Parts: sequence; C-alpha cells; structure tokens
Amino acid sequence: MQNNLKMDVRSAPRSRCRMDSAVRYMRQIADCRIIDISRSGLAIELHTAFHASAGSTIVIENDEIGLLEGLVRWNRGGRMGIQFRQNSNSIAKVAAYFRNFHQEVRPVLKR
Repeated sequence: MQNNLKMDVRSAPRSRCRMDSAVRYMRQIADCRIIDISRSGLAIELHTAFHASAGSTIVIENDEIGLLEGLVRWNRGGRMGIQFRQNSNSIAKVAAYFRNFHQEVRPVLKR
C-alpha cells in the first residue's frame, strides 16, 4: 500500500506488546520478543544472531498465539519485520488474540 508520495504505508495499525517467543528458519532457532503486532504482521527483537533475508518464510512460536507463519520484510539491527502469509491461519489467530487477550503496553515513567 502506498500514499500519494509513493511511500509505503502500513496496511493495519500497530499495537505495542511484549511477548517472549521463538523464531525458526530452516535449521535455525532463536529466542526473540514480539515488540509490536498488527493484523497484517509483527516486529520482533532478536536476542542472538539470526540469518534470514527479506522474502524468507519463517515461523514464530508463541505460547499465547501459537505458530505464526510469515515472510521476512526486513532484518537489521537485531530486529526483524514479518508480514503474515495470506494463505495461512496466522491472520485468524492474531484476530482472535486482539479480540480476547491483547492489552496495549505503554512505557512506565517513574519519579
């Protein structure tokens, strides 16, 4: 999706979260944390090096949502953006998560 300036824009609004997960690609498995999620994809923060280039199909394992399949859109600086595969049930799982469990995570400021 593009705006009138020919810049890519998000197809769905993001919600912040913190969910510990694991990411799998081929024979690699790494611990990660989902840092934001939307109905079309998510962003993860990796705890170790993980080699998957843009366009690679990966699987996110999460206790709250289950297995999510997606395509790597970008991978840099210890973070990765994933777009859910349209033909998987990942979109339905995320919709159920938003409907039943999600609470927006906001930073806490202490004085």
